[in-house]
Amino acid sequence: MGIEKLKNSHFDVDIRAEMSQEELRAVIGDYDALIVRSATQVTEEIINGGQKLKIIGRAGIGLDNVDVGAATRKGIIVANAPQSNVVSAAEHAITLLLAQCRNVPQANSSLRSGKWERKKFEGVEVSGKTLGIVGLGRVGTVVAKQALGLGMDVIAYDPYVSEERFRELKVDGTENLYDLLKVADFISFHLPKTKETQGMIGGKEFAAMKDGVRIVNTARGGIMEEKALIKALKEGKVASCALDVFEKEPLTKSPLFKFNQVIVTPHLGASTQEAQDRAGITIAEQVIAALKGEFVSYAVNIDAPAVEEKVKPFLPLVEKLGSLFTSISEGSPINEIEIEYAGNLHNYNISILTVAALKGLFTPVVTEPVTYVNAPIIAAERGIEVKEIKTATSRGYVDVITIRGKDRAKELSVGGTLVGKNKERFVSIYDFDIDMVPSKYMAFFRYADLPGMIGIVGTILGKSGINIANMQVGRRVIGGEALMGINVDTPIPESVMREIQKKRGFSDAKFLIL
Repeated sequence: MGIEKLKNSHFDVDIRAEMSQEELRAVIGDYDALIVRSATQVTEEIINGGQKLKIIGRAGIGLDNVDVGAATRKGIIVANAPQSNVVSAAEHAITLLLAQCRNVPQANSSLRSGKWERKKFEGVEVSGKTLGIVGLGRVGTVVAKQALGLGMDVIAYDPYVSEERFRELKVDGTENLYDLLKVADFISFHLPKTKETQGMIGGKEFAAMKDGVRIVNTARGGIMEEKALIKALKEGKVASCALDVFEKEPLTKSPLFKFNQVIVTPHLGASTQEAQDRAGITIAEQVIAALKGEFVSYAVNIDAPAVEEKVKPFLPLVEKLGSLFTSISEGSPINEIEIEYAGNLHNYNISILTVAALKGLFTPVVTEPVTYVNAPIIAAERGIEVKEIKTATSRGYVDVITIRGKDRAKELSVGGTLVGKNKERFVSIYDFDIDMVPSKYMAFFRYADLPGMIGIVGTILGKSGINIANMQVGRRVIGGEALMGINVDTPIPESVMREIQKKRGFSDAKFLIL
């Protein structure tokens, strides 16, 4: 259907589904647009060879196979079809949930082998049971609605969904992950794969679950630690699970395949005729728009619109502030985002800076690429109210931008400014005054203001071969709580962060990659 749409718009279309990477590299220079699915790797070499390319379209959501950075450097638009598989992915999660309740694959295999084992495959009902959804984005929301239609009670954990949105969906929100794990009869995951979500369900989390819990993962492989899942299956903590995604794909052999109570499918979440048709039509529309010089609504590398020269230098800073906010607010349910522009900025139109802040804030926590186009939509979908405040008072700086997030109990904030020739600085974190240069690898520690605390961090990191490039400390009163921020040259392993946090006087330790 997408191909027909392109042809009807008077474009010449070559369909080369079996083309190899070498063949693509040889002919890409002849084309104005390239449309691919997940199997084709659009590398920097191929992009550099596309002298006429104006747009690369990915007929689906994921962009792991496209070098977006290389395309951006060449001025080539990259677009995807972010909503094409939402219904299909949600329906597959519900299918896997019901299949394990009624032992459908096992009973089918048994009967085909000549056995009639009705008693062996006695199942359980879902009506009246509690489904816990981890990640209430677009797919999680559809799963919730379908589960409610099955008569289930639905609870969800997602810190970036407001209380009002939970009420609108008739879903009970939990303040933290463990509140969900303790009461859910079924758990379905709908999260992106990030540093924070990688291995987020391990031995401690399985231990917190109800005995006999049933699990569905159609989101990303690696969210659950495989060894911990196997142990929970052996012990009966997990009665059954259904997996559509795996840490390494394709996967044809796994210890999990030996368990009869484990259902597996080869990443079929988006594999429906309707989803494929929607993806094809959507990406055809994006390509047509690009080739006609029109607005490409699902471009993932779209530049910020034209902004005033005074405002433009703040775009990278405010996006970093959004990412920083997400890192320090991990696990805290946010209902409202407030962005304050203090100083000379209050005289300008700063709406694009607010969008940049949302882009930085949501990029680590949603499955789709976040752009200047869809960042406000993502906030609205999650029921998060976004407020802009302007003030002439800027606490001793020419301009300061502060992001505050309000949850049920407390307020979190980060602030930044530009100094000199537009050099970026973080100037407040957790309401502590600080003066830090943003860098790729950063860590923050909250601790009691006692002698020797800085030495503890330096000693442990030195022992682990981690070089500290810069360190800043902020405190409100002598002997109270203090904040230490450090820039490091290489990533700090989670085990090292845990070692520091366990030391006397440390209350919090976070490592982040900007």
